[in-house]
Amino acid sequence: MKIHFHGAARQVTGSKHLLEIAGKRILLDCGFFQGRRQESFQKNHTLPFDAKQIDAVILSHAHIDHCGSLPVLVKNGFSGKIFLSFATAQIAALMLADSAFIQEKDAEYFSRKLAKTKLPIDPLYSQGDVERTINLFAPKKLHERFEILPGIFATFFDAGHVLGSQITQIEFSENGRQRKVIFTGDLGRKNRSILRDPEILHSGEILITESTYGNRNHPDNSHNRDELARVVNEAVQRGGKIIVPSFALERTQEIVFDLQILKNEKKIGAIPLIIDSPLATRLTEVFKERTEFFDAESHREFLAKGKNPFENVAFTRTVEESKAINFRKEPCIVISASGMCEAGRIRHHLRNSISNETNTILIVGFQAAHTLGRKLVEGAREVKIFDEMLPVRAKVEIMNGFSGHAGKDDLLQFATAIKDLRQIFVVHGEETEASAFAQNLQKENSNWQVQVPCENEIFEV
Repeated sequence: MKIHFHGAARQVTGSKHLLEIAGKRILLDCGFFQGRRQESFQKNHTLPFDAKQIDAVILSHAHIDHCGSLPVLVKNGFSGKIFLSFATAQIAALMLADSAFIQEKDAEYFSRKLAKTKLPIDPLYSQGDVERTINLFAPKKLHERFEILPGIFATFFDAGHVLGSQITQIEFSENGRQRKVIFTGDLGRKNRSILRDPEILHSGEILITESTYGNRNHPDNSHNRDELARVVNEAVQRGGKIIVPSFALERTQEIVFDLQILKNEKKIGAIPLIIDSPLATRLTEVFKERTEFFDAESHREFLAKGKNPFENVAFTRTVEESKAINFRKEPCIVISASGMCEAGRIRHHLRNSISNETNTILIVGFQAAHTLGRKLVEGAREVKIFDEMLPVRAKVEIMNGFSGHAGKDDLLQFATAIKDLRQIFVVHGEETEASAFAQNLQKENSNWQVQVPCENEIFEV
């Protein structure tokens, strides 16, 4: 068997890992690169392999850095099955349609802007490409062993990262012996709002593990809601708005859930809560339907009482409703995508709010290197939004307790529970995090072969 690491290697985005097994090629995830605009543009336009030679795809979950390039794959000739969970199939369809819409609008904008100097800019893919991709979806249930290709089987387990996310266990026979590969995708945290904890697996020879937080643990999230209440109440006292750049998938729903709990407990007032993201609105409908992934607290606090966490929330439906938020004078909470501030309506809200010292910018998720969100986290005093340099006068609050990724200790616990583990590949982490986690793994068990692949590196195992 060979493993090609074409993305999320010593970086977080662009997840693409290619398995060669008995002459067959299985792609684990096919995601967008995010970060420096020009570099990401070039990488996302060109696949590092021949799409026609890929026999099957396994999609771990529907975040765009894991699924965003699937239509590019299909556009370039892939025609096999894309295996994923049922919830991920619903969510990925929405995410990819939204991605195509944004690309088409961006292409129109830049084509007009550069009309006199350059040729028109085409989007990476169209809504038609997305439809062809969705037609290849082959959803499977958790714990259901299924055949990917002749003689190659897979089973999904709950990863607890986002709704529908799964850990994948792949089994096959090679040279007369049984082999087993585990791919974590993105591994979730314990004791989070809404979702169950990630499952632990106990058997596997090779592990491909994420390492987003491979060198650190998260703060104790038992105080998360108290910290959120503090941020909200301080902003209300200043008379400002709270602008929350948030991933439309999972993070938005978690923030809403915790705010609703705080309102129920009278720890914050009845401050208006606005979800300004058509995608987040549609995804929230999926959450209402897929309650089988919900944890005990969700059932106790809401479902058992005939309620849902997403009542009494304003969802914008039109561009006009989104623009009207800028003219609101009273305090309110605005949750908008994208989570790294790189696209979508959040950039408009930041442009209109970031230079007002009464406002708060609340960062609630991981910010990849070189993104606008990362610049805010690192304390930039001035940022460029829509080609305009703006001073950062709003208060920037950072809450890492909402992270959907396992911390160092949970990642180590997952690996050490696999009894017959021999080789580990550490991916989906910036180089410092991935390398540090690899060292921790090696200290845990000196018999393990631990590698931190570089982009486009190939290993025979």
